[in-house]
Amino acid sequence: MAPRRRSTRKASVTPRESSPQASDSSALSEAPPEPHAEDKDTCPSCPDQPQQVRAGEKDTWIQCDKCKTWFHWRCVGEGADHEALQKWYCQPCRASNPSLKPTLKPPARKSARKRTQPDYANLHAGLDASSTDGTKWLRIIETKDIKPDAFRRLTGNEVNSDWLEQDPEALKEPIVIESPEGLGMRMPDKDLTVADIADIVGPQTPVEVIDVSTQSNSPNWNLARWSEYYSLPPASRDKIRNVISLEFSNTPLAEKVSPPRIVKELDWVEKFWPPSKKGPGQHWPKVQMYCLMGVAQAWTDWHIDFAGSSVYYHIFRGSKVFYFIRPTPANLAAYERWSGTDLQSSTWLGDLVDEVVKVELIEGNTMVIPTGWIHAVFTPMDSLVFGGNFLHSWNMATQLRVRDIEIATHVPKKFRFPLFTRLCWYAGERYLRDIKMREDFPSRVLESLVALADFLVNEARIMEGRTGSQNVHSDAARKESRDAVPADKVKDAPALARELRWRVRNARGVSSSDEGPSNKRGKSLSAPKENGVKRKRDSADVGEPGETHDGRQMFRNWRRKGWELEEFLPRKCEKRVERRRRPAPKASTGMAELGSWVRDSVDADDEMDQTEDKAEHPDDEAVVESTTDVVVKVRRIWLDDAKEEALERQRVERNVKVYRWSAKDNNIAEVEITEPKHVVDEDKSITSQKQVEGDGITNGTGGRERKGTGEKENEPENDRLTVSEGKEAGETKAENIDEEAKTEDTPIVVDVQA
Repeated sequence: MAPRRRSTRKASVTPRESSPQASDSSALSEAPPEPHAEDKDTCPSCPDQPQQVRAGEKDTWIQCDKCKTWFHWRCVGEGADHEALQKWYCQPCRASNPSLKPTLKPPARKSARKRTQPDYANLHAGLDASSTDGTKWLRIIETKDIKPDAFRRLTGNEVNSDWLEQDPEALKEPIVIESPEGLGMRMPDKDLTVADIADIVGPQTPVEVIDVSTQSNSPNWNLARWSEYYSLPPASRDKIRNVISLEFSNTPLAEKVSPPRIVKELDWVEKFWPPSKKGPGQHWPKVQMYCLMGVAQAWTDWHIDFAGSSVYYHIFRGSKVFYFIRPTPANLAAYERWSGTDLQSSTWLGDLVDEVVKVELIEGNTMVIPTGWIHAVFTPMDSLVFGGNFLHSWNMATQLRVRDIEIATHVPKKFRFPLFTRLCWYAGERYLRDIKMREDFPSRVLESLVALADFLVNEARIMEGRTGSQNVHSDAARKESRDAVPADKVKDAPALARELRWRVRNARGVSSSDEGPSNKRGKSLSAPKENGVKRKRDSADVGEPGETHDGRQMFRNWRRKGWELEEFLPRKCEKRVERRRRPAPKASTGMAELGSWVRDSVDADDEMDQTEDKAEHPDDEAVVESTTDVVVKVRRIWLDDAKEEALERQRVERNVKVYRWSAKDNNIAEVEITEPKHVVDEDKSITSQKQVEGDGITNGTGGRERKGTGEKENEPENDRLTVSEGKEAGETKAENIDEEAKTEDTPIVVDVQA
């Protein structure tokens, strides 16, 4: 049985607990020497003046497997590792019985296959877990071609929303603000020290400390112990250590620190996470306020901040040197191959990418690192830095790409952006409401929202147990996706995701006719393409908005509101005589002449002057047969902006004319009519009398014969012009004009009732 061990707080802070009951695991029955049982709360090996335990350090005790007496391991261990012991005996017991000897645990069973066991805490920080030389990469850098940076230097007043909207390169590459004035940022007094931070946040607050030389975490550290280490002169420090993940939200230090104004305006947590759910004791993404404390010669290897989040980084004291790699698709792919593999300990990532850029920051400088930038950091001197992470709406595609890399490289959820999916649902719900209220967004934000909507639709498919229409997800995956939905804001997650994607696509002017992910440019409404070749629209492309051409609903949880009442007015037919010049025979008729018949401005008086001598053109009098159909549609609607009910009325008129120049002949051109469907633009705000052009109407005559033709009107699918055979083509002419809704004569009238 392994020797019993216990840990207590230092003796100067709290009294030790009484020794536990003696174990019955001893293999020998000899009674222990009497001196050992005098005081179970006192280490028999302690000198007359007990050693002082360093602040915050735990004291380890070990029990003799023979006499069951407890000792300080620091008094009897002689620097050995007590975790490796199977049995242990104190010096008096070994002296009384030389056969008693400490034994070690058997080695753990290991596979002969070589395995890489990454330290995920170091991977999250970008550190190599296998190298024992803390200066290895620094020596490599001296042999590499590192380019100086050409990043913009801005003043604090220039970093604002106008900069984002007017500068096409905003948030695409790092910027440096040399002085904090104008940034709207709050920092503590200049005399703040690491010891002050420990007192403000709490001396016993645990902190993750990275041992740079061994590239691993150092256990059992708190702020009190870190403050003591940091205050030592560099020559007195046993190792080079670094703290890069002390998050201090909901602590008194948070009252002394505030991010730059532009960060608060962009940060999704600040904008979308409900304030009532960010109090003490509640679980929310606390990534906005970090304190980084590094000593001279500390090195942080290549990494990307979790979920591709952007970073603000203010040098409160000291200096830093950054090495950057641009997040191009090729560079991100190289980083994915390198991260978490053997390459990380043996290969300089800069050799796998196009270029590495160096940026030096000094005290008072602030830098904003955009989404996805790969970077490593060197600390030339003891430094104190305040910074934070934030997600935003200007590059969601890259943020999701980095998240995919984290999943592909098996980074545990502990080291990813906390509550990432839930935050995306909060953002999607808010943006859907804003788009419904006709908010205007920059094109880059709309492009980013396409990526967000596609991500949320994919989450909806996981909840539904599918990806596309085939892959079925496990119950655990579906439960995880459902649990990420904030029920306080999102009642129907699949419907919200699909409506957001539809509205974002419409806002960008692209098609939303399929369930697949949106591409960058989308599918143009005005020029649909097939295999990269522009094609003509046919009847299959025309249908009610929200429906496919065969009548199926395009969106699962959305249905277009129909008309409550449709009335077809009696058909109006009339015949009159107009002076119109007869067209040339079909064989010689050109496009220019026929074009005059298409234009709405053509009129009998324009075509032939009334004062012209009729004798010169005896056959230019045409008999015109005109047929007019009218349909009126009415429905009640709700106006979101006015918060009241209104009435929408649509009147659509269709007029068909047939021209005959030889009334005594039976060669009458016939126009066969396909009755169209009308289309209403529901995205437009209806606040007053307005006009909407429709694709047509559905005629209610139901195949009623038209006078003089003997043909039913609604049998053919498309309008076409036919001429009876056996007669001279020049004797007849048919015109089909004004087939679309005449918006100037037939407006849609909306009477808004209070």
